[in-house]
Formats: sequence, structure tokens, C-alpha cells
Amino acid sequence: MSSPDPIDANKPPHSPPLRPIKTFVLRAGRMGPGQSRAFDLYGPRFLVPYQPARLDIGAAFGRDAPLILEIGFGMGDATAAIALARAQDNFLCCEVHAPGVGALLKRCGEQGIDNIRIVQHDAVQVLDNMLVPEQLDGVHIFFPDPWHKARHHKRRLIQPAFVSRLLTRLKPGGYLHCATDWQPYAEQMLQVLSAEPGLINTAADYAAKPDYRPLTKFEHRGLKLGHGVWDLVFQRR
Repeated sequence: MSSPDPIDANKPPHSPPLRPIKTFVLRAGRMGPGQSRAFDLYGPRFLVPYQPARLDIGAAFGRDAPLILEIGFGMGDATAAIALARAQDNFLCCEVHAPGVGALLKRCGEQGIDNIRIVQHDAVQVLDNMLVPEQLDGVHIFFPDPWHKARHHKRRLIQPAFVSRLLTRLKPGGYLHCATDWQPYAEQMLQVLSAEPGLINTAADYAAKPDYRPLTKFEHRGLKLGHGVWDLVFQRR
């Protein structure tokens, strides 16, 4: 997904907007036959088309319930497990990669997970155009691209401007849960989130992994190799 436009204090007020910095790369991943079939079988039920207008959440889910936004769900394993464990919540999930969308559609259809809706689009545009202020009860951002090289750090999603933008859609008392397995990015996340005056850290620094977030297969592999995983859970004032 693209990050907010950088602010240029010297830019004339009526000049064209600056080109947004892309925080994701569309990879040409191959979809398996089951994933492709899931678009046809389950897409009409679980996919929400992107629209540059407010989304009627009650109509999309068929009920009113606490709303959690997930940004970038990969192949959707953790997303499905969380939605099953938290049946009382609605999950609006954004992902740009078709194989991942197909995989989660397949899980939703085969397991009857009815509290997930998927938008296959840039989550920043979804946030800006389809959601209204103070609509979200929570936000999940698990294992975003760490953009390892220093010259690419500007592409990391967790930046001050994006966090400020996110807070406009989060209810007071709502939470932001981030997780990463890249320590330098965890340190940047902690710095950025701690500096945001509208957020309170629920832990002294990094949080214990909440019970609702399952370990992914990549985490299991990493933990066996001695790699760390860092969770950060902040609450809006």
C-alpha cells in the first residue's frame, strides 16, 4: 500500500500533489487452481469492491459489531484464525496480492468464516475514502515489509504521517497492534508510535504476544532458528 504523501513546506499551495511513496511491490505470484476458483465461488460473498466513497459497514457484514482493520494479511492464515476466535468482531482486511486474497477467500468459504470482508486494494486509499473518523475499534499490521536496505527505509509503512492519518479513523480507546520479526524495524516502530501524542503504549516497551494472534509457520521456523518477534500494542487516548 502507498504511504501518505510527504509534506514539502516549500511547495506552492496549488501545485500538484507529490508522488506517493509505495510501501509495497506487486509481485507476480502464481495462484493455484483452488485460489482462482475461490474468487468465483466466494468472491461475491466476501469481497468488497474498492470505492472512493464511504462503505456501509452494516450492509457489508450484515450486522453491527466492533470493526477491526487488518492491513496486509499475506496468505491469511493468522487472519482466519483470529476471526474464528473473535466471532464477536468484524474484520475488514486489505491485501493487494491476488494469491493471498484467493487463499483467504478459500478459507472463509470452506470454514464458514462470516465475519471477514476483503478489499483487494491499497489500504491507505481504503482508510482515506471508505472509512469515516473514529470508526475503527482496532487495527492489525502484522509483519509489514521491513524494507531492509537503508535507502528503502522511507518505504516502511509505519511512519509518523501514516500513524497520524490512521489515528483519525481509530476510536478513542481503540488499539493499534503491530508485529515484526525484524528488530531494526521493531525499534523504529517503537520510536514512531511512542512519539505520537495520541497513543499510549500498553506495555513498558514491547508487548507480550496477545493470545488472539497465532504463531505463523514462518514464526515457528524463525523461533526455532533463534529469531525474535516483537509485538507492539498501543491504545488511542
